[in-house]
Amino acid sequence: MVKRVIYPPVWLLLGLIAIFALNELYPLSRFTGLPAQLVGGAIIVVGLVLLVVANGLFVRAGTDIIPFRNVSTLVTGGVYRYTRNPMYLGMVAVLLGCAITVGAASALLVPLVFAVIIQARFIVPEEQMLRSAFPEQYPAYCQRVRRWM
Repeated sequence: MVKRVIYPPVWLLLGLIAIFALNELYPLSRFTGLPAQLVGGAIIVVGLVLLVVANGLFVRAGTDIIPFRNVSTLVTGGVYRYTRNPMYLGMVAVLLGCAITVGAASALLVPLVFAVIIQARFIVPEEQMLRSAFPEQYPAYCQRVRRWM
């Protein structure tokens, strides 16, 4: 298996840096104002809640939150009934909320690029690993629950 040196929270941090850099250096058009601030802030809160709740479910199930390590349980309850990747979805929401809050059109590309990177580097390989670890449960879960939303 390929060693993944840069874990998702680091990608999230890089995305946040990119949002603020694009805002300062190459904003394209701007859409700042109170409505954008409120909407962006609400999306950030939703993303953070998803991250905390999904992490709590992993802790309660006794399985490792670090990708590809010590997968002991397939978590399918709580927010995992609606999306197979609530932690990654939460990170995308945090990035989207930040991009909306800063009000730079160019920053809106960051959540999309982040999602593409995370899907290629983590989600697809994790799905392959979970299919091997839970050959009956995981495919059935995938039939019931979407990858993102």
